[in-house]
Formats: sequence, structure tokens, C-alpha cells
Amino acid sequence: MDDSAVAGHIEELVAEEHRLLSGATGAGLSAEQHARLDKVRVELDRYWDLLRQRRAREEFGLDPDFVGPRGDATIENFQQ
Repeated sequence: MDDSAVAGHIEELVAEEHRLLSGATGAGLSAEQHARLDKVRVELDRYWDLLRQRRAREEFGLDPDFVGPRGDATIENFQQ
């Protein structure tokens, strides 16, 4: 997966996040929508992290394909 594919996936996730949030009624999100939103946000964090890793490796002349998305446990423990 190259940088443009990673960025494209990020754009798809952002669009889904916006659809979920804009579709919320006055009562808020359903339990299913809330669970999906949480998953989308973790996936967004994962792919933003991957893009940063790839760009850092490229900057220092290293192979960006050497890195991949990190696991849920790592991503969920990131400091905000």
C-alpha cells in the first residue's frame, strides 16, 4: 500500500465518520452507530499513524513499505 492508497483510505473513513455524525437524530447515535463510530475512529488513528510512519521513513531514505498498520491495543493507548 503506497501513500496515496493510505491517504485514500483515510478520506473514506473521514467521509464515513461525517455520515455517521450527520445522520444522528436529536436522540443521538444508536448503539450500533456509536460502536461503528468508535471502530472508524480507531481505524483513522491507525491509518494516520501508518502515513506518519511511512513519511518519516521516506524522509530518512528508508523503505516505507517496511511498516504496516499497528494493532488495536497500540492505537487505543496513544496519548491524545
